[in-house]
Amino acid sequence: MNAEDKRKSELDKIKQQKDAAANVVRAKLDALYSKEPDAGEELAKIKDLKIQATKSSAKSNVVKPDPKPPKLSKHQKYMEELSRSGRSLAEIQKAWHEYYQKLPDKEKHEVWQEFYTAHARRRQNHHKKEVTHIQQKVEQERKDREEENKAYKPHGSPKTQRPSKKQKVLENVAERARRSQKNPHKHALLFGLGMGTLFVFIILFSFFNERFITPFIRPNQNVSATSIIIDPSQTGNIGPEPKIIIPKINVEAPVVYDIKSVDEDSIQEGLKRGVVHYSITPNPGEKGNAVIVGHSSSNILNSGKYKFAFIFLRSLEKGDKFYLQKDGKRYVYKVFNKYVTSPKDLSVFDPTDRPATATLITCDPPGLSVNRLIIQGEQIYPDPAKNKQSSVDISNQQKPEELGGNSISLWQRIKNWF
Repeated sequence: MNAEDKRKSELDKIKQQKDAAANVVRAKLDALYSKEPDAGEELAKIKDLKIQATKSSAKSNVVKPDPKPPKLSKHQKYMEELSRSGRSLAEIQKAWHEYYQKLPDKEKHEVWQEFYTAHARRRQNHHKKEVTHIQQKVEQERKDREEENKAYKPHGSPKTQRPSKKQKVLENVAERARRSQKNPHKHALLFGLGMGTLFVFIILFSFFNERFITPFIRPNQNVSATSIIIDPSQTGNIGPEPKIIIPKINVEAPVVYDIKSVDEDSIQEGLKRGVVHYSITPNPGEKGNAVIVGHSSSNILNSGKYKFAFIFLRSLEKGDKFYLQKDGKRYVYKVFNKYVTSPKDLSVFDPTDRPATATLITCDPPGLSVNRLIIQGEQIYPDPAKNKQSSVDISNQQKPEELGGNSISLWQRIKNWF
């Protein structure tokens, strides 16, 4: 190989390295802009803009009956409309996600640029407040020292000096010790009040968590950042992992088939790894009614990544589709029935009037175990007539005492300790 060929070879290598580096940067940018900023952050940003507009109007010497509203981008105006719609935070997050995914790349970049600008402004304002607070504290300490110097009048010998800070601390400790000896019952009362306050705090935290925090938490680890699009007739490139896919609510979660018992403790252990298939019912691809249970909400302190897997299951309506994948095959189901029933209603395990169905169970309302929401779908692909006979006979199986529910609450755990 001559010198010219070597030079061309080196240039080709350099070009390939530059292309590889550029591809890495493009991939990182695509990953960054594929996910929208959090809806809560966007609402906080709009609130900051309104506060700044109000302050600017207050600083002006001209009194305006109608202060000029803050200048918002079209994305911020859309978010402001959502905030006034009366929807819950979870519904606002879902609408914002759908709006963002439809934006062209250029406008997605604009949304993120607004997001970064708002964060920088917020950090700057926070820094200014900290500096002002420190300056005020230093100035107050200076004034306190001046007042102490004015109030102190030396007497007696010229060698008399003011007591040091260490002496003052020792005198205060000694005084408190003398008071505690005089009032031993007071300390016992304070201890009792402290323990009672702690107990009330635990109860209130449990109530607040289960009634206010849990129902509005979105299933972040278990929902894809972009909408799920499924080809129902796809037969190749389906992995061996058993899973359930519900495109309408953007859920993709593993299905646990290895729980052989139907007792509540075993079901709860399985629900930490995904949604659970009841072993006493047929598998996908078999004739009969396959029954699957999943959490719709639970205590945020409980273990497991899938405690919110079915939190939006109530959004499914007749005609919607969901998918079960098992042993490298995909089975498509169309919803034909939806109702709420008692946890003691074990008829959901019974076969339906259709050859192959799947029944999804979760708690209703989300966060509580009062009732159960039932979604039933019939298999439409592949042809259920080709399904094999079920490997289990539900009529000869022992059913659970009640349908699976949410994990025990924090308050129930504390109660069990005692």
